[in-house]
Amino acid sequence: MRMAFLTVYWRDMIRFTRFRALLFSSLLQPALWLAFFGVAMSSNFDQLTSTVPVPEGVFSVEYLTFMAAGVIAMTTLFTSLFGGISILFDKNWGLMREMMASPIPRTAIMVGISLSGMTKSFIQVTIIMVFGLFIGVTFFEGYSALQVAFAILGILLFVGIFSLGFLFLSSTISMRMESPEGLQGVITLLTLPLFFVSNALYPISAFPPFLQALSVLNPLTYLVTGIRYFAIGSDFFAIGTRYSYTTADILISFAALALFTTAMYVIAWQTFRKAVVT
Repeated sequence: MRMAFLTVYWRDMIRFTRFRALLFSSLLQPALWLAFFGVAMSSNFDQLTSTVPVPEGVFSVEYLTFMAAGVIAMTTLFTSLFGGISILFDKNWGLMREMMASPIPRTAIMVGISLSGMTKSFIQVTIIMVFGLFIGVTFFEGYSALQVAFAILGILLFVGIFSLGFLFLSSTISMRMESPEGLQGVITLLTLPLFFVSNALYPISAFPPFLQALSVLNPLTYLVTGIRYFAIGSDFFAIGTRYSYTTADILISFAALALFTTAMYVIAWQTFRKAVVT
């Protein structure tokens, strides 16, 4: 029973690979977003900021590279929030009732599905990073092979902790919803503010004060910070703004994500513990 979550995990991964349309769309969508939106926006932003002087001793980063970190974060957010929809399908098909009536702990269901969603996020992040290198994204510029390996592990660590937090949130919402349409409506309501009130596409220093305050509370902001630190560097210049991160900044970002994930786990645990599926 201690490893029951692995059964739930493998079941969800098998379902993911068997739905070919879902598999290919979820893998190709982030690459297409980066290819079309990223390249188009990059040419515009690079032209607009070409006259801004670069501080001495700081290397400049094209907008495509700057935005690629945001696309990784955006994809992780979308994948994680939609990860709980499998719980809703199981509820509607009567499978969740059988699983919750079985001897396995209810937390095993929640953890297994969440780990499956995290694995999907890892796959998509890997695809974005590899594809980005082919279209001009300059991640890991000047890194040694060991530094690249360490940077990739750092990115996956941030993606993993962020993904788990939103997967727990998605599982909580799914257990309280009765229809996929309702779940999609709630997810859409959450994703747009989270994405645009963050540093995924542009610097938050240009935000009005109240949006800057909201961005500080936004977990996506901390994920993007971590990705840029590991993929681009601790000190760079992009779209007219200098970005400088210290080790303390990254530790604070990770701690904020860990706190968010812990809170979401407690809420999801309470929801699963009290849930009644008929």
